[in-house]
Amino acid sequence: MVGFLKTIFAAVLATLLVVGHARAQTYPDYSEVYVNDFANLFSTEQAQEIRNKLEDLRTQHDIEFTVVTIHSMTDYGHAGAIEPFATGLFNTWGVGNAERNDGILMLVAVNDRLMRIEVGSGYGTTKNDAMKDIIDHTIVPKFRSDAYFEGINRGVDQVIRDLTGAYPGESEMSGSEKALAGAKRVLENLGAWIWLILAPFAAIPVKLFRSWQRNHTRKCPYDKTDMVRLDEHWDDNHLQPGQITEEQLDSIDYDVWQCQICQHVTIEAYKSWFSRFGACRSCGYQTLEGDETILESATTSSTGRKRIDYTCHHCHDNYSVTRTIPKKTSSSSSSSSFGGGSSSGGGASGSW
Repeated sequence: MVGFLKTIFAAVLATLLVVGHARAQTYPDYSEVYVNDFANLFSTEQAQEIRNKLEDLRTQHDIEFTVVTIHSMTDYGHAGAIEPFATGLFNTWGVGNAERNDGILMLVAVNDRLMRIEVGSGYGTTKNDAMKDIIDHTIVPKFRSDAYFEGINRGVDQVIRDLTGAYPGESEMSGSEKALAGAKRVLENLGAWIWLILAPFAAIPVKLFRSWQRNHTRKCPYDKTDMVRLDEHWDDNHLQPGQITEEQLDSIDYDVWQCQICQHVTIEAYKSWFSRFGACRSCGYQTLEGDETILESATTSSTGRKRIDYTCHHCHDNYSVTRTIPKKTSSSSSSSSFGGGSSSGGGASGSW
């Protein structure tokens, strides 16, 4: 009996050890010290724009600031708050100068809808309020509309300004030049707001033209009498099955005009401006949808790979293609490793 219990105990212990190992906390390995976009939120150009600012910050002020995006913390065995994960990542990588502990880490976990700006222990709690304000008023409002690059890019600008007293590219400017740059930012922001306000009105002439284009009376090419546009129920009788599918997917809308004298029919197609469906290689209809999967993320030293799985909603053709993701660019001044700094948990977090 004792031997049996020992066997059971050993089996349970082994199981717990396996489960514990499977759920062990891990962190991603960085490919560079400035931008590690594991969630693939940025284009190559966008990543370089952020990288340039962080390189300048390190060159001019000797401050290490890194931006990290991930899909979810559960990918690394962490379930819970973002604060301990960010602190652990910061210390594992060693962000910042080892003596001053002045590094900054901006972490975005997209699928968790959580983010954090973690600061080095050298700042204590002095940056907590400022980082919280940047997250709440600059970054999160953009994230709520899925504008991740814009939110992160503007957030980087605000953090750099808080650290150095100047926005990126303005450190060497004179007082008057900074004032002009500030005025330009105000005008740009006003321009964005004005566009948001006026955009619906600017679209009115376009909508009016499209309405006139679709509704003005057609003449029959044979007897020159006025044709009648059929309603959606009756026009399906004159459409091919693929065209009906296009209408159901809102990729193309069809108008059918019929002459009441000779019964001649004219079919006109109007493609949607914002359709996500492309032309199928087999049937030719705008009924093809693609789903992208990242197979290998690109780094500064190697290209990546992505697979696009295509499905046609009309003929049901299915196929996949593999594409190469270009290497991430990095200037020759990039350093390959962090300075060994640490964080004691200072900073701020946000959600959207």
